[in-house]
Amino acid sequence: TLVPERRVEVTTEGGLDVQSQRESLLKIVKMLQDGDIVVSLFIDADLEQVRAAHKIGAERIEIHTGRYCDAVTDADRTKELSRIVDAAKTARKLGIGCAAGHGLNYHNVQPIARIAEIDELNIGHSIVARAVLVGFERAVREMIDAMRSA
Repeated sequence: TLVPERRVEVTTEGGLDVQSQRESLLKIVKMLQDGDIVVSLFIDADLEQVRAAHKIGAERIEIHTGRYCDAVTDADRTKELSRIVDAAKTARKLGIGCAAGHGLNYHNVQPIARIAEIDELNIGHSIVARAVLVGFERAVREMIDAMRSA
């Protein structure tokens, strides 16, 4: 998964801008695929970015869920969830595999887990933080239970 990184970031704060970096990403994607590496692009829940990922040949995308996770109001959370659903549905229509992640935790994962077009959730920090208190086995089991109950 190709992820944007800024020097001062502690964690990724947004997705790749595939549209504006199309030519350089096209070369990188081809080089990785020539080495039999499945390429995924970490992008925002934006339809134009999904289409741009498809145009450069990425097999997968990972939708950045940070805006959804950081939303303060129900209206903002609903809006961001709708954007994620639309991006995932567009990816599926284009034949691109779809994952999602960033900021997901035990309290906000269920609406994302309900999206049929998303086949993978990337959740690290929340599980590790919970594992400090209850151990990894229980922390992972609790997250799986939260996702399955969606």
